[in-house]
Amino acid sequence: MIKILLVDDSALVRAVLRDIFRTADDLAVVGEAENGMGAIALTERERPDLIVMDIMMPVMDGLTAIDEIMVRFPTPILVLSATMDDKEVNHAFTAIKKGALDVMEKPRLSGEEYGDSFAARLIEKVRILSRVKVIRRWPSRVAKAAVVDLPAAYRQGGRDILAIGASTGGPKAVMSIMKNLPADLKATVFVVQHIASGFARGFAHWLASDSGLKVSLARDGQRFGPGEALVAPNDCHMVLDGEIIRLVEGEPVNCCRPSIDVFFNSLADDAGARVVGLLLTGMGKDGAEGLRRIKERGGVTMVQDEQSCAVFGMPKAAIALGAVDEVVPLANIPGELERIFA
Repeated sequence: MIKILLVDDSALVRAVLRDIFRTADDLAVVGEAENGMGAIALTERERPDLIVMDIMMPVMDGLTAIDEIMVRFPTPILVLSATMDDKEVNHAFTAIKKGALDVMEKPRLSGEEYGDSFAARLIEKVRILSRVKVIRRWPSRVAKAAVVDLPAAYRQGGRDILAIGASTGGPKAVMSIMKNLPADLKATVFVVQHIASGFARGFAHWLASDSGLKVSLARDGQRFGPGEALVAPNDCHMVLDGEIIRLVEGEPVNCCRPSIDVFFNSLADDAGARVVGLLLTGMGKDGAEGLRRIKERGGVTMVQDEQSCAVFGMPKAAIALGAVDEVVPLANIPGELERIFA
């Protein structure tokens, strides 16, 4: 049984969430709090498998509570955002920086019901995140990256595209890489991150806030160049057509849209040896086949190692396919990329 703690100052929101979780036999709400202070006390007492957390609350907000919980009682946390305005979305990604694993929009409480689609997505997300093993967060601790000698083939000229794919636990991992890449990187960075609908633009803005690169949401028909990073929008697939980005409709691939495999496959066909493909933490296998295609076309392929992944599913799938040149700890990835693109 998955034990869930609900934290929201709205009794109505808590009631809606409680009703959703009652429809699943493997989920149980073991406590409810209306502010961050109550969340800390209930986390200590109930030791839930997952916390569903609001951000803007009286007495103690969600950000302060997440800080305290991740130091004292490390627990998987799913943040629910009340609105999609820039301030609220920025708070949600700040929560991820502090240790929360993922973010979704709250259920709509007016007009039509929140609907079966939202309930199904929320239950699936809770099941996935509750299995993630989070670690105690020490704010002052900084990981040191080891220097590794790269094979000479990695340093060959002509590589000018970095393609990053990530899913569960990915936003924080992507940020840790982006903020440590040089502003004059001699490559274009593309990011396909599985994230709840409506949050891709906020994710791009959040990356831009701490990165020296120019980060934006990709647009259909856009040309690209070195020193910029482009994030795939929600609810469509991103592909390359020569030096132009195309956003295309289509059915989800590996249950995902945008799909990492769709983008990686287009890169393999269109750019081949120019590409460094990087697959980060995430559930499932999206990106594994595309990474193999990049490797077969002469590109360099990397995955995040198991110890630094929130979920080792996608990197593990790529390794099983023989798609991976290097398995790299997250802290070491920026340095290796910088040397490849030097």
